[in-house]
Amino acid sequence: MSAFDAAVGQEVSNRLERAQGHIARHAAGALASKRIIAGYGFWIFLLSDIVMFSAFFAAYAVLVDATAGGPSGQSLFNLGNVGIETTCLLLSSFTCGLASIGARTHNGFWFYGAMAATFILGATFVGIEIREFTGMIALGAGPTRSAFLSAFFTLVGCHGLHVTIGLLWLLTMMAQVFAKGYRADILRRLLCFSLFWHALDIIWVGLFTMVYLMGVAQ
Repeated sequence: MSAFDAAVGQEVSNRLERAQGHIARHAAGALASKRIIAGYGFWIFLLSDIVMFSAFFAAYAVLVDATAGGPSGQSLFNLGNVGIETTCLLLSSFTCGLASIGARTHNGFWFYGAMAATFILGATFVGIEIREFTGMIALGAGPTRSAFLSAFFTLVGCHGLHVTIGLLWLLTMMAQVFAKGYRADILRRLLCFSLFWHALDIIWVGLFTMVYLMGVAQ
């Protein structure tokens, strides 16, 4: 091989390496952009959810005294049951954090165990809430009895619906990790689920204080 052929071959090799490097940088940039877009979109979803709950809180604050001669929160709310609900939901936030750590470290024992505990605690929360609703309806204190009860069932029921959706999402994520492993896209979805679950805990703290504690104190 002549020196000219060797030089041409070296130039072609250099150009191929530069092209491959450019493609790799472009792919990495596209992947980072996808993560950023997904994260940004999910934060917009969470903020829109918070705005919706803020409207429900405002409506409840306006209608809390509009009992139309019916029962008020002081005669309806059982702080013992609500305390158990609150404990379950706050503990589920802790176990959800443990599941996130297990996922990042690819530790199946911690991930599946913590996700199962989160599901049990969340399902217990929903079960107690359903029992509360059915008990109130049986006493004639359903959502159509007064504006106060309409606002109460809307606010608390909407939160309970979100928790139920979160439980279904949790089962879906466990199935995806079992089927596909700890891939980057799966971990990103787990992060979104964790943010969603913690947001529900924060909303419940405000709901517990404003609806139940202030309602019993009236």
